[in-house]
Amino acid sequence: MTDFTKTIALEQAVPEKPVLTILYQDEYLVAVDKPAGLFVHRSFMDRDEIYFALQLVRDQIGQYVYPVHRLDRPTSGVLLFALTKEVAQKLNEAFANKSNNDGVNEINSESALTKTYYALVRGHLPITAQAELVDYPLKEKLDKLGDKNVSRDKAPQSAKTYYQVIKQASLPITLGKFDSVRYSLVKLLPITGRRHQIRRHLAHLRHPIIGDINYGDNKQNPFFIQYFGFKRLMLIAKSLCFIHPITKQKITITAEFDPQWQHVFTEFNWSFDECTL
Repeated sequence: MTDFTKTIALEQAVPEKPVLTILYQDEYLVAVDKPAGLFVHRSFMDRDEIYFALQLVRDQIGQYVYPVHRLDRPTSGVLLFALTKEVAQKLNEAFANKSNNDGVNEINSESALTKTYYALVRGHLPITAQAELVDYPLKEKLDKLGDKNVSRDKAPQSAKTYYQVIKQASLPITLGKFDSVRYSLVKLLPITGRRHQIRRHLAHLRHPIIGDINYGDNKQNPFFIQYFGFKRLMLIAKSLCFIHPITKQKITITAEFDPQWQHVFTEFNWSFDECTL
């Protein structure tokens, strides 16, 4: 193989560099719409990865950025970065307080940092006029390598998530012992910020998120891939609301449902307006 053909083969093997949608930017902050499957930054799990959200944002805006919170690799949606160390520190404190918050009333606070997620889950959760609360403590989720020196004997941590079912849908297809395949679209507002909290709380309710390989359904997930034609976790960080650390203004940043979500909505004949309460 010549040097020229080696170069061509290498270029063909490297995927095209993604361009992230910037949802908000000022002189202190930048927020992007992170696609599902993209790591926020390098970790011990990313040996085969080429691109990371932190690097992509840095390259797009031409300056260094500081992560202030994280989204799991399979989760899409609003991802916020700070543009200075000082702003990053303030926001890191706000997100840390959010993670450790044990007060249910925080959801109604005008100054609260509020994250809103949407998930597509297995089965029909009851539709209610008001949000329901999952108050179910969780054992700390540790990495085998990254947290190898952390004690495994810690007591479960308080974990609370509000949820409200927005839509239900059924497909008249037999799957296993059931004569139809059922789904619910759920809006979620986590009060605390434990690792995989939303995914684990929905699994606790026996309505795991579609595409969740850790806590999901081993019949529903393969069916979804075959029927809809794509594989992913159906969880989106839809909006982030917080008080700006410098201007003290209330900021709300929202991501749109991507084409894969839109495909599901079209299949179920769901209206976008009705699905974003």
